[in-house]
Amino acid sequence: MKKVLSVLLISVLVATSVFAGGAKETEASAGNKVKGPADYKMVLVLPGPINDQSWNATNYAGLVKSNTTLGTNMEYVENVQAPDYESTFRNYAERGYDLIMAAGTQFDDAANKVAASYPNTTFCVVNGMMAKGANVAPIFPKEYEASYIASLIAGEVTKKGQFATIGGFPNDAMEKLLDVYEKVAVQLAKDRGITGAKATRAYANSWDDVALGKQMAETMIDNGADVMFVYANQVGLGSIQASREKGITYIGFSGDQTTIAPDTVVASIVFDFETFYSWAIKQYMAGTLEGNKVHMAGIAEGIFYPVYTKNVSADIQKRVAAGIEKAKNGEVDFASMFASK
Repeated sequence: MKKVLSVLLISVLVATSVFAGGAKETEASAGNKVKGPADYKMVLVLPGPINDQSWNATNYAGLVKSNTTLGTNMEYVENVQAPDYESTFRNYAERGYDLIMAAGTQFDDAANKVAASYPNTTFCVVNGMMAKGANVAPIFPKEYEASYIASLIAGEVTKKGQFATIGGFPNDAMEKLLDVYEKVAVQLAKDRGITGAKATRAYANSWDDVALGKQMAETMIDNGADVMFVYANQVGLGSIQASREKGITYIGFSGDQTTIAPDTVVASIVFDFETFYSWAIKQYMAGTLEGNKVHMAGIAEGIFYPVYTKNVSADIQKRVAAGIEKAKNGEVDFASMFASK
């Protein structure tokens, strides 16, 4: 009887030991659980409203697409002004966010400064050009390739060859995209036999002053401009209004602005940030969105495309498509067009 009890006791102890070991293994596995898309804490910081029909709306569309197709739960905060950039970044980093994205080159300095204090958070500036840290990984759409598409249209639709451009601020990315637009559009006008073709440029030093955009455009139109091109977020809305009132052509940019005034905005270059954001966030979750590096995409990656109204003929559209193919094939030397190389 004693022998039987001893055997039973040993069996119980062995079973208890196996169960305990299994429990520890299960707990360890749970502790090392791989994150799913919805488990990441992500936020997008926007400098303006999501309904601006331009830059902010385009970035917001990327967020929505990523959440829908990838299963992420990225949040957003809109209308964040320059004095609040750093505090906004710190707020989310302190709360343990894994990925903080910010829409615009203007966030570069703040992101690189704050990132040093939060090594477990990745800072990703859209349109960013500065990557000074293992956790700083900006993504950059080659906007000068998008403005190249715009210039192909502008050079075909102009009647007088008088191009007016307005940029938000004169940063490197802005200057390069305007350089490409102006040079290609003017050359196309000259090739069509329009003498005296030229481009006039101005900077609003603002992203949101609609009234200023209208005033600047009115002055440029009164001075002879017949095609307007503006990249300055809400400032552009004022320029579209002026162009419509004065009866000239406008080439939209970053979003589909043809819906605002189809007889004025005859075409628009759309940034497919739905594809761009998904591309970047997939890399982040896979652990391949490296820091200390600017990640670039452009025409070859399919993130820019034109939309047209009935005011742009099929022949012009074909010629624009041919120009896009040249860029895809590496036949366009963009760097040679930059004023400061």
